[in-house]
Amino acid sequence: MRLEVVAEDEGLEFDLPPIPFGAVLDLVVIGCGPAGLSLAAESAKKGLNVGLIGPDLPFTNNYGVWEDEFKDLGLEGCIEHVWQDTIVYLDSNDPILIGRAYGRVSRHLLHAELLRRCQESGVTYLNSKVEKIIESNDGHSIVACQGEIMVPCRLATVASGAASGKLLEYEVGGPRVSVQTAYGVEVEVENNPYDPSLMVFMDYRDFVKEKELCPEEKYPTFLYVMPMSSTRVFFEETCLASRHAMPFDLLKKKLMSRLKAMGVRVLKVYEEEWSYIPVGGSLPNTQQKNLAFGAAASMVHPATGYSVVRSLSEAPRYASTIANILKKSDQSRQNILVTSAQNPSMLAWTTLWPQERKRQRAFFLFGLALIIQMDIDGIRTFFQTFFRLPNWMWWGFLGSSLSSMDLIWFAFYMFAIAPHSMRMCLVRHLMSDPTGATMVKTYLTL
Repeated sequence: MRLEVVAEDEGLEFDLPPIPFGAVLDLVVIGCGPAGLSLAAESAKKGLNVGLIGPDLPFTNNYGVWEDEFKDLGLEGCIEHVWQDTIVYLDSNDPILIGRAYGRVSRHLLHAELLRRCQESGVTYLNSKVEKIIESNDGHSIVACQGEIMVPCRLATVASGAASGKLLEYEVGGPRVSVQTAYGVEVEVENNPYDPSLMVFMDYRDFVKEKELCPEEKYPTFLYVMPMSSTRVFFEETCLASRHAMPFDLLKKKLMSRLKAMGVRVLKVYEEEWSYIPVGGSLPNTQQKNLAFGAAASMVHPATGYSVVRSLSEAPRYASTIANILKKSDQSRQNILVTSAQNPSMLAWTTLWPQERKRQRAFFLFGLALIIQMDIDGIRTFFQTFFRLPNWMWWGFLGSSLSSMDLIWFAFYMFAIAPHSMRMCLVRHLMSDPTGATMVKTYLTL
């Protein structure tokens, strides 16, 4: 959903050989986003015969990442712009410098790099939409695509984003899905008030009297800013999380009102972006044979909406687990993934969602439910406390690298330094919100 088309590489159909029909693939990966491409490449590197299925589309979202995390993945060459520091504005008082470099990922370069990895490892491709996955009598999975194309495989993994519900089963009675929504626009401007050397992670300042301007608005929003230069800027009005999706026209109205109140004059629009990210919700049912990865496997960070770095970093280990499952099931075609005391796919699900990860997620869901209930003043108080924590705590929270025990220390430390009103809010939330009881139960489960 963009205003202008940017020249991209030729695409998957030109660079990957077609899936050989008639052969049974070891693994089919459904979805051609960063999660799908990375898992397909890593799985093929393990010696598996991997087919990739999904529409041949370029990446469209703007991905922002901490520079050090992308360097750790060997993907620093895919970052097109780096800000050596990141800043947060909560009110008209002193801003908070995070002290961590932030990068904007080149959609084109990331797509090209992941495609290159798929080429080198021998991934094959089918440009089609998947309608369903059928389990055949011989234990194979049949991936049914548009046009009545059937692709048999030993395992199928869904990596086609959050809208994958028709292909997967999810736990019943899990937490309610919330939504992060944003409207972004890259523009040429006059009177840009932001320093081009600093990436603006969050700007919660009020430049207009929002209640008078937008009486229908229910959820606080902040401005996310990537100043590419003093005149070319990416602005994004973001609702961190809400029970119901904030309308994009309202987000756009808020952004334009904000820019006008700041004295920013838009001279040219390069592109627009509409972002809809489901956060929270149930985990996939680990009893099912079909696997999932990325947002389809509920890997989106419930508190930040980030998932790309986690998907890219976990793809090698997940691919190793899948390869081991298939190698152990290699005695005969009839014995592949037959019913037994334990479904072999459980090993993959346990790799993706061990109890430690479930504890971390339960903690994040507790925080997500807290944020959703707060008004703008409560959110400012929350983040003022958050950024007073030791750096390793909030760095780790934002990067999803804190262990479940680290998160307990995080909670105690935050409670200790929070103002009295917020302490009471935390206690009430823990005692009354279902996510509090779920968190305690998950932490106590071995």
